[in-house]
Amino acid sequence: MASSQTVGRILVTGGAGFIGTTLARALADSAERWVVLDNLHPQVHPGSVPPADLPASVDLRVGDVTSAADLDAVVADLRPDTVVHLAAETGTAQSLSESTRHGLVNVVGTTQLVDAFTRAGHVPAHVVLTSSRAVYGEGVWRNPDGSTFQPGLRTHAQLEAGRWDHGDGATHVPNSVAGTHPSPINVYGATKLAQEQILSAWTGSHDTRLSVLRLQNVYGPRQSLSNPYTGIVSLFSRLAREGGSIPLYEDGDITRDFVHIDDVVSALVAAIAAPPAGHLRTLDVGSGVRTTIGDLAREIAAYHSAPEPHVTGQYRDGDVRHASCTVDDTLRALDWSPRVGLREGVAGLQEWIATQLD
Repeated sequence: MASSQTVGRILVTGGAGFIGTTLARALADSAERWVVLDNLHPQVHPGSVPPADLPASVDLRVGDVTSAADLDAVVADLRPDTVVHLAAETGTAQSLSESTRHGLVNVVGTTQLVDAFTRAGHVPAHVVLTSSRAVYGEGVWRNPDGSTFQPGLRTHAQLEAGRWDHGDGATHVPNSVAGTHPSPINVYGATKLAQEQILSAWTGSHDTRLSVLRLQNVYGPRQSLSNPYTGIVSLFSRLAREGGSIPLYEDGDITRDFVHIDDVVSALVAAIAAPPAGHLRTLDVGSGVRTTIGDLAREIAAYHSAPEPHVTGQYRDGDVRHASCTVDDTLRALDWSPRVGLREGVAGLQEWIATQLD
C-alpha cells in the first residue's frame, strides 16, 4: 500500500496506534518528515511500548496532546505542512463512565493543538481529522408511510424492556453528511463532534483547509488485542479462536458498517494527496455495506469452526441500534473506493491474530 508520491512535513497525533501505524507504513517513507506525537497509553500499548512495525522513518515523540509543552516542542520544531489528528479516546461505553477523560483528550487535546499553532505563529496548509460515525447518533429512520424522523437515544427503560427499534416497522436510513444531521447520543460521539467544530472554526478563521473523515467501524491487522474497548471484530475473533460461542447483544440484529483498515488508510492517503478546494470537506468512510453483528459473528465462528453464536439479550447504554453510511459523495470527492470485502477482511484479521497469539 506504499505511496510513490512525495509529501511534505507531516505531524500525526496519536500516530502510534492502529490507524496511525498502518498509515505510516503506507506514506511515511514518502514524507519530508513524519513526526508522531503519542502518549503510548497502556490501554492501547501494553507496557507503553511503541509498536514494532512503525517504519524507521517515523520520528516518534512520546508526549500528550493535552500537554501544551509537548505540543509546543513538536510544532516549533516541525512546523508541519499537514496535520493528521488521530489522537482520541474511543470507547463508547467507557465515555459514559470516564467522561472527563474523553473530554480532556478529545476536546481539550484539540484546543491545545490549535493553541500550539497559534503560539508558534504557524498555520498548517491542511488539517485532516478522523471523526466518527458516532456523531450521527441514531441517525434518520423511515416510517412505513415514507415519512422520516430522527429519534433520540434509546432509554435505559426501553432497552431493559427489549424494545430495540424505534417505532413500529420503521427502518434506519444509511447516514450521510448531506442527509443526516449530527445528533450524538453518547459522550464519545459528542466529543468527536466537538473536535469537528473546533477545527472548523479555527481553520476557517485562519484561511486554511480541513478534511473531516467520519469513519465507520474500523477493523483489521494491528488493532489492539488487549484493549477491551477496541471493537467487536477483534473481540469476537479471540472468543472464536478459543472455541467459545460468541455472545450477541440485543437480538443479534444490530447493524454496523465494518470497514477494513486498508480502506480507511487509502482514504486518508487520498485526502492528504488532494486537499479540499475550499475551507471544509466532510466525508463518510465505510464499506457502504451494512452487516448485522450476528452475520459478522457467524462469519468469524465459521472460520474457526467454533460453536454457533448465541443471543444474550444484553445491551449497552449509549449504543445505537443501526449505523451504516453511503459513500457515494466520498467516491466523487476522492480518488478512492473501498476494496476489502468482509469475508476477505475477516480472514486476513484471523491470520494476523494467529501471528500475534500463537
